[in-house]
Amino acid sequence: MLKRAKAELFLLGKRILVDFRDGWRSPCARGPGQFQFWLIALLIGIGAGFAALFFRLGIEALQSFVYGVDNVNRLHSFAETLEWYWILVIPVVGGLVAGLVLHNFTPDGRVRTVSDVIEGAAMKEGRVEMRAGVASAFASLVTLATGGSSGREGPVVHLASMISSWVSDRLNANGITGRDLLGCAVAAAVSASFNAPIAGALFAMEVVLRHFAIHTFAPIVIASVSGTLISRWEFGDVTEFTMPVASGLQFYVELPAFLILGIVCGIVATILMKSIFFAEDIGNLVQAKLRMARWLRPAFAGGLLGLLAIWFPHIIGVGYETTSAALTGELVLHEAVVFTVLKILAVSITMAGRMGGGVFSPSLMVGALTGLGFGLIATGVLPEVSGSHSLYALAGMGAVAAAVLGAPISTTLIVFELTGDWQTGLAVMLTVSISTAIASRMVDRSFFMTQLERRNIHLAAGPQAYLLAMFRVANVMRKCGDTRAASEERCWEMIGDGIYVDGNATLEAAMPIFDKAQVDFIPVVTLGGVDEPPELWGALFHVDALRTYNRALAATAAEEHS
Repeated sequence: MLKRAKAELFLLGKRILVDFRDGWRSPCARGPGQFQFWLIALLIGIGAGFAALFFRLGIEALQSFVYGVDNVNRLHSFAETLEWYWILVIPVVGGLVAGLVLHNFTPDGRVRTVSDVIEGAAMKEGRVEMRAGVASAFASLVTLATGGSSGREGPVVHLASMISSWVSDRLNANGITGRDLLGCAVAAAVSASFNAPIAGALFAMEVVLRHFAIHTFAPIVIASVSGTLISRWEFGDVTEFTMPVASGLQFYVELPAFLILGIVCGIVATILMKSIFFAEDIGNLVQAKLRMARWLRPAFAGGLLGLLAIWFPHIIGVGYETTSAALTGELVLHEAVVFTVLKILAVSITMAGRMGGGVFSPSLMVGALTGLGFGLIATGVLPEVSGSHSLYALAGMGAVAAAVLGAPISTTLIVFELTGDWQTGLAVMLTVSISTAIASRMVDRSFFMTQLERRNIHLAAGPQAYLLAMFRVANVMRKCGDTRAASEERCWEMIGDGIYVDGNATLEAAMPIFDKAQVDFIPVVTLGGVDEPPELWGALFHVDALRTYNRALAATAAEEHS
């Protein structure tokens, strides 16, 4: 009897192991079912939450060690008491470390951030680079801990995206599943960073996935909530900023002032973005002229930041102390104006120096300072019909950040969730909408879209603009010897006339040739050396290119409306 019981127990255990193995193989082979996908979303959310938590704690620990400050939230106040040479040297050393890391572990010495995650979602089936991503996260951590004037949210988003990419590779996930998992990771990372689960979920869909498909909503919300719980487990259910008093908005009388504030914030956001890109171009020029090693570029930028911080330590780090001071009205008008200009300058130096970090937190600080400056003027001119100038700082914070990120919906919600003040929705929404509308016409939709456009990745115009770049000519052409292939004699005649396309090119390069040459097919070649003739691979037919493009458009539309 005992032997029989042991045998049945053994068989039961074996059956459980087999079922577990088959349950894991099922999502690997056929894609996860709904329940399995939600479970995976939960695990990714927890992982991304811990990634955001450890990244923040790592910055604070290293910052405390480097500067010797007890409360990192009061860093710039403490930095005012340090000897000037420490303020100068620390960013230089941090930039040198970041530069060496990026030089050795990335192919181009560039930090990976949110724009790369957006590119991964659109063109790489929800995957991002792993090796370069780890190096970027470490470089950004060092930069932010040693005085770099940028934000921690961009690196955290990419760090979380590496978790979803790893899971997607293990599951052999297709493009739709990979993008959904990427959205889960991004939502959890943003939620954990800001303690803002609603905004985190919407940010993932609005900025990274760039659609609001119904099938993605539940898993993204699950991941977002789980990421928030990790943050609250460590820091409690507290908002990042606190408004000191009730808003006191004089609704209909004061709304025109917020409309004007939206225009001002749109212009300031544009200046911030264009300043970063201009500084990056200047940095490239200086590096080329001086033949500077790329690992020295962040150290050089750190030196410029250190010089600036000797007189204005407010630019050091993320800048939440100054942002809080702006929201609580602790700054006077000339301080708000000067700090806005200096922060834009410091962020431009940091980003152009390729030191690491993101633009989310800097845009919040610049927006809060802009709003406060405007509010001090508005309430001073018409005090009898004006509410608190802190409300203008709050609206400005959301307006500049929304314009920079290209995320009016999620940024508005982040402002609400960061402050805990839900009574000012009309003013904030009005300011955000005007600011975003203005700035999006002066750049390619947003900071991230413009970054990608500068790399010749055309995502801002939509799928119709970038899908062609996803298909190599060699994968669509008809090879020589195929029964449906073009005549080789005719192909060589066209090559002699200069009508051909490289097999390693994409359909994006091939389609204009069809329009210009007015032909049904284009010879596909591999170009040899100077004295070597080209090698004929086959021919790309116009109808095949259009068929591939139409299928990709249909698949994208089906995913976005599923």
